[in-house]
Amino acid sequence: MSELQAIETKDACPVAGPYSQAVLTPHALYISGQLPALPSGELPSGSMAYKASLCIANVKAILSAAGSDISRVIKVVVFLTDMKNFAEVNGEYVKHFGVNGAPKPARSCVAVHQLPKGVEVEIECVALPGGGGAGHSEEEIERKVAG
Repeated sequence: MSELQAIETKDACPVAGPYSQAVLTPHALYISGQLPALPSGELPSGSMAYKASLCIANVKAILSAAGSDISRVIKVVVFLTDMKNFAEVNGEYVKHFGVNGAPKPARSCVAVHQLPKGVEVEIECVALPGGGGAGHSEEEIERKVAG
């Protein structure tokens, strides 16, 4: 019986390496950094706001697949290749995180030299399991993690 479960969904961008889209534990859901890609893996062009929205759409799809939702996100890390994009990414971020009475998650934003596949933004999260998505209760989550 494992306390860890890999979460994979075709509704989010496929991983770019040997890792899971997310790992569910009884107490937290760890979502790997999400690129601004479509579920097909295509990296469309567009504004930084659009690219941030693609990262967030992937996060939401993974949250849903794990039985959680964006209101349960407690920590976000945003990686940017250029801090000049900070305000535009924030403009999209505030539309999704900490809305409808949910607390704003803790967050870090880090400038990096480069990101996988040459993208300019990547977003990773930690969330509490349950409370949304497929509507799983704590007991259902424990059963899911236990296998």
